[in-house]
Amino acid sequence: MENALEIRTARPGDEALILEFIRELAEYEKLAHEVEATPALLTDSLFADGAVAECVFAEWQGEAVGFALFFRNFSTFVGRPGLYLEDLFVRESHRGRGIGKALLLHLADLARQRGYGRMEWSVLDWNQPAIDFYHSLGAKPLSDWTVFRLDERALEQLA
Repeated sequence: MENALEIRTARPGDEALILEFIRELAEYEKLAHEVEATPALLTDSLFADGAVAECVFAEWQGEAVGFALFFRNFSTFVGRPGLYLEDLFVRESHRGRGIGKALLLHLADLARQRGYGRMEWSVLDWNQPAIDFYHSLGAKPLSDWTVFRLDERALEQLA
């Protein structure tokens, strides 16, 4: 079906839809209990002055069926910004149609257009379908790195 898929940039008013996708992704990752995002927080982070992240939707025949949320990071080794993909999710009913690949290609092109040095993301160790998909695109896992995190409580204690 020609032109069934379109990638569009999220805009103010999309906060509830973005949160819906975040919750669906969290459910898939068995992390629904960790979602604290609200529409107001998403407005501040994505659309207010000084926005720190961006979001795009994959729409199949006009229906939002996937999303990618990303932000700019920086590599001291490369000496340039990069694109960090925080979330990528396609609803199960629409998987296998190239939608995830289209989202990644869109972001790769965006990173290239902006002169970014690389694009990175994390994937859960158990998510073999995603790992296989990323391998098929030529992405390489950084198995010699371990991700560390200080959550809000740990930040408070440390500060």
